[in-house]
Amino acid sequence: MMLRAKNLILAHRLDGVSAAFQPGRITAICGPNGAGKSTLLCALAALIRADSGEVLLGDTLLCAMPTQIRAQRIGYLPQNGEVAWDVAVRSLVALGQMPRRDDAPEVVERALAALDLLPFAERPVSTLSGGERARALLARVLAGEPEWLLADEPLAALDIGHQLTLLRHLRRVADGGTGVVLVLHDLALAMNHADRVLVLDCGKLVKEGAPHEALSEQLIAQVWGIEAHWIGEHGARALVAG
Repeated sequence: MMLRAKNLILAHRLDGVSAAFQPGRITAICGPNGAGKSTLLCALAALIRADSGEVLLGDTLLCAMPTQIRAQRIGYLPQNGEVAWDVAVRSLVALGQMPRRDDAPEVVERALAALDLLPFAERPVSTLSGGERARALLARVLAGEPEWLLADEPLAALDIGHQLTLLRHLRRVADGGTGVVLVLHDLALAMNHADRVLVLDCGKLVKEGAPHEALSEQLIAQVWGIEAHWIGEHGARALVAG
């Protein structure tokens, strides 16, 4: 079921943004600091209300959907997740099933395995490194098996090995029919792993399309203000500045 934003306006943050997100695909939202990326993601999760415009899941206004149903269908991972209680990692991940009121230990184990967390499953969250904590919080979202996974900079605290492992898992999640929307600062990761890219600047959607179209060298110069060029093969490209 498609997720759509229609003419979202939020003072000083979004300026008439419209976009349609397809299930079964990875969409990256890119742009410089202050472009409106996190604000758009929050609006797509119905966590903030725009001054005007609307967000729809299928033909239903997201803000009109009962909170529990919305939580079942949309999983949201903020940039800086909070953990209120110092519980074991397995217990934290199991909390992701609460919107569905399920008790499916096998799903929790799959989420732990997917994020390479089984060795830490019984450890208190407070003992984890920043990257391990970020993976645990994402595993909690995955354990809810949402139709849509919205994640704000989920790779930022991860080393390159865990970044690639996570991206491969997100590809499997998308291939299973889930819509995946990621805010990414790393343009090479967006180029190599996204199906579609949205580029925001100053609250406006300035480009959307396949990665090679949305992240062209000309647009990077226009939006980020740097001269850069792409090198390498499709799927393994690197961005070289200067």
